[in-house]
Amino acid sequence: MKRTKASILTLYVTMMLLILPVTGLCAGEQKMPFPTYGTGPIQVLIYSNYFCPPCRATEPLVEPILQELLKRNAITMTLIDVPYHRLTPLYAKYFLYALKVKNDPTHAFHVRNVLIAATADKEMTTEKRIGELFKSKGIRYTVFEAKPVFDRYNDLIKEDKINATPTCVIIRDGKKEQSVGGPDIIVALKRLL
Repeated sequence: MKRTKASILTLYVTMMLLILPVTGLCAGEQKMPFPTYGTGPIQVLIYSNYFCPPCRATEPLVEPILQELLKRNAITMTLIDVPYHRLTPLYAKYFLYALKVKNDPTHAFHVRNVLIAATADKEMTTEKRIGELFKSKGIRYTVFEAKPVFDRYNDLIKEDKINATPTCVIIRDGKKEQSVGGPDIIVALKRLL
């Protein structure tokens, strides 16, 4: 009897694992936006923070390089928000909300640029204000539970031992290379062109 119940339970769990991805209930499925773009063989992870002055200076310089690498299908790029400022989780959440509506690299960079510019406004500290900003910029968004994405961010931050922003991790042929700071990141990315 116990063996039969165990067999039935195993069969049930196996069937659920096969069915859940089809129904869209899994957090890892496309309905949960994650800022990873491209299918190239080289992984590029960009760790940044909206409130970090070097990050704000670096993003407009690396964006065209990353766009070109994506266009050439040379990289798979992931953008990771590192919560070094008390408002970063709020900004990161709205970034993901915007990706829920449209998740492509051009849109992701546009939303990031809007949020980076918003850091100059000392009043841009609430969900209401960011929602108004998005509406004024024509950025549609959908609210959802972003914790699974934040958990994945945290896993990546720990795995790559990130302790400064901006940081770029490039994984090629099983080897990891880490560059910290705008100038070093630009040099590392240009080597991939």
